[in-house]
Amino acid sequence: MQFALDLIVTIVSLVTVATYTWSLRGHFSSPEMPAGAKVISLAVVATTIAFTWLIWVRQPPLPATLAGLALELAAYALFWWAIAASRKGRLRFAFDPEGPRGLVTDGPYRYVRHPFYTCYLMFWAGWAIATGAILSALPVLVFAIIYVMAARREEELFSATDMAGDYARYKSRTGFLVPRLQPHRDAA
Repeated sequence: MQFALDLIVTIVSLVTVATYTWSLRGHFSSPEMPAGAKVISLAVVATTIAFTWLIWVRQPPLPATLAGLALELAAYALFWWAIAASRKGRLRFAFDPEGPRGLVTDGPYRYVRHPFYTCYLMFWAGWAIATGAILSALPVLVFAIIYVMAARREEELFSATDMAGDYARYKSRTGFLVPRLQPHRDAA
């Protein structure tokens, strides 16, 4: 049974990484890949190799494997929901110095301002859990720092556009990477 689960986790993980890689050219649009996005890409390659190796050399507990796989699948679903909602938004790469072209507030964007970073973190956390290795938390922490930096930079860029007011109102009612626990109430 463990072999089958390891194979499933490996396939789901590699398909997810391949899908995220597709999105670099199939969904996001920037004239060139910024240095920060290149750093993320290198970290993705290194972490993919390490986590794949860990899945096959360790015997993680069955609950860890199942929980990790469930989190990966939830991340994959969130990714495609964010793709569907932002198709027309012409989003840019992480760390692109150019300002945003539009404000997406549909789909998962109704709940969180950065659903792509949320799904990436969910995915890496799921894969780390599935490895059963405590040290797998380290790359997840690194990704969290990188994604938070990218998201904050994107929010700074919004404040320098004619969408600043709309973005401020949007920001007041949505969560950063996780949904707000208390709904925003507009003043009447």
